[in-house]
Amino acid sequence: MLTILGFAMIATFLVLIMLKKMSPIAALVLIPALFCVIVGKGAHLGDYVIDGVSSLAPTAAMLMFAIVYFGVMIDVGLFDPIVRGILRFCKADPMRIVVGTALLAAIVSLDGDGSTTFMITVSAMYPLYKRLKMSLVVMTGVAATANGVMNTLPWGGPTARAATALKLDASDIFVPMIPALAVGLVFVVALSYVLGLRERRRLGVLTLEEVLEEEKETVLVGTGGVGAGAASRAGTQQVTGGAGAGAGAGTGAEDLGEDDDFQGLDPDRPTLRPKLLWFNALLTTGLLTAMIMELLPIPVLFLIGAALALTVNFPRIPDQKARLAAHADNVLNVSGMVFAAAVFTGVLQGTGMVDSMAKWLVDVIPGSMGPHMALVTGVLSLPLTYFMSNDGFYFGVLPVLAEAGAAHGVTPVEMARAALVGQPLHMSSPLVPAVYVLVGMAKVEFGDHTRFVVKWAAMTCLVILGAGILFGII
Repeated sequence: MLTILGFAMIATFLVLIMLKKMSPIAALVLIPALFCVIVGKGAHLGDYVIDGVSSLAPTAAMLMFAIVYFGVMIDVGLFDPIVRGILRFCKADPMRIVVGTALLAAIVSLDGDGSTTFMITVSAMYPLYKRLKMSLVVMTGVAATANGVMNTLPWGGPTARAATALKLDASDIFVPMIPALAVGLVFVVALSYVLGLRERRRLGVLTLEEVLEEEKETVLVGTGGVGAGAASRAGTQQVTGGAGAGAGAGTGAEDLGEDDDFQGLDPDRPTLRPKLLWFNALLTTGLLTAMIMELLPIPVLFLIGAALALTVNFPRIPDQKARLAAHADNVLNVSGMVFAAAVFTGVLQGTGMVDSMAKWLVDVIPGSMGPHMALVTGVLSLPLTYFMSNDGFYFGVLPVLAEAGAAHGVTPVEMARAALVGQPLHMSSPLVPAVYVLVGMAKVEFGDHTRFVVKWAAMTCLVILGAGILFGII
């Protein structure tokens, strides 16, 4: 019964948010609360929620101060050279921009933290997508999938969990997996190329100068000063069609770039601190290095980093308050989503639904599949890491699967490698706090992101699994 109710709760949640019948925060709180009552454990709901909140509180704190830190870095212009460099490379070509999104997300993912990756990637790429009117779910989908492949790094979390659960060396799991993961990353780049071509066919190609010129002409249209040439170009270029409704049209040429959506490219915004560029670059590099070396807990590092960034870049207290207020929406949305997710995970684990679902899945595996338990584990890692936390899968389910595989001669290290396959899909799970940073900063509905990314992320997982089998790794 718990198994059925567990799957029903997850299905109800996904259907409601994908159909946009409920907001993710409301669904994350109300759906598990309802099912907790149905299970007959409504009296313990408070305990389950407190347990869930306690486990996710450090993550929420980390995200709050990380958003403030990277928000300040965007304000002061740290990422402007990256944006300009990508613009020069992409030449306002949607295909190159989507491929650049995948490459940037993969490179930044080397720090092992999904939230940081999404903050930097969205900060750099969001203005480009908005200026060219590209699909934002393409950006979130490509970034999440690329980060999911890179999330298998030994310091990213899943590999360490698998090694701990099965008492293995992390390098024995990860190093042989590198060829298969490389194939997965190549697939993500190829996928971004295909998606970029689709966007190019829809929008066309402009140079950066033409994009900026179109925006200026659109502004003149809004003020009644359009000339014949501008009217002709505005009617023929798909990229700028309808631009009068966006990008701050109708406010005068002097206001171009004042819209918050385009702050990342506005060269005249008052928050820029060009004289402090090297300080901010060194501070960010030191922060990421300290994260990788685990010198301090990540929430503490971002708390200190945010305090330093605000104090040095904005010495005046009113300016600091203004920067905090500017990023308050993002902080509230993301931290609120994390605490709401704590209700969902707390009820799933506290009621025993997760354990019951995992046991049922193991029991339904036919005995004839015993010699192929690594393949079975790889396939199961897709839905299981999507519907439960990494801790629940690697510490709760993987040891049971590994024991079943050992009875048929499948080594624990093969099982551990197979268990990593589902990470590209896992990074878009509603139980992963980082995904709310991604969709929140990109201003994308979580349901829209889910509908778009699930098929592509699942395909990436299967490509990695197939490559692992082909290379004899799994």
